Amino acid sequence: MRKIREVIVVEGRYDKNTISQVVDATVVTLGGFSVFNDKEKLAFLRRLAEERGLIVLTDSDGAGFVIRNYLKGALPKDRIKQAYIPDIHGKERRKRHAGKEGKLGVEGMKPEVLLTALERAGATFLDGEGESTPAKEPITKADLFALGLTGGPDSAAKRQALLKKLDLPEHLTANGMLEALNLLYDRETLERTINEGA
Repeated sequence: MRKIREVIVVEGRYDKNTISQVVDATVVTLGGFSVFNDKEKLAFLRRLAEERGLIVLTDSDGAGFVIRNYLKGALPKDRIKQAYIPDIHGKERRKRHAGKEGKLGVEGMKPEVLLTALERAGATFLDGEGESTPAKEPITKADLFALGLTGGPDSAAKRQALLKKLDLPEHLTANGMLEALNLLYDRETLERTINEGA
C-alpha cells in the first residue's frame, strides 16, 4: 500500500473506509455540509494544511463541489491539492437508490481510479522514491496517561487545556486527540509544549 504525506479530506466515513483500503494516509472526514458551521474543524484543517498539506477528494456531484468550493475559499490555497474522481453513473452497494444525480461517490470508486485521482492531484508518495519524512517516535496512549491526559481525576480538564493551547478542536475524543497530536507533533515537542505552561 502506497504511503501519502498529505492529509486526505473526504466527505464522510464510508469515503474514509474506501480510501483507507487504497493508500496509507491520514484521512479526515468533513461530515458533509456540517463543516460549513464547524469553526473548530475548519481551524483544524487549516492547521493540517500548514503542517502536512491537504488533498481534497469529494464526490463529483453538485454537493461535492459546493463543499470543495467552500474549502477553496476557507483554506490556504497553496497548501491544498484537488483530487477529482470521474463521473461514473451507478449506485453504491450499501444504498437502496442512487444519489440525486445518479453518480457514484468516492466510496463507490475502484481502487485504481482513486489512486489515479490522487496521482493526478500531485500527492506526495513516500515510497522511497523522492521525498521521505524521518520516522518519529509516535505518541501513544501510555504517553497520554503518563502526561496526566487520561486516566486521572482531572484528565478531562488537562486535555481541554492542552487542546485550547494547541488550537485543536475541543470536541476531540482522547483517541481523536492522539491522532491529531501524532500528525502535528513528536513526543519530545509535545512534552516540551505541555511543560512550558506548567
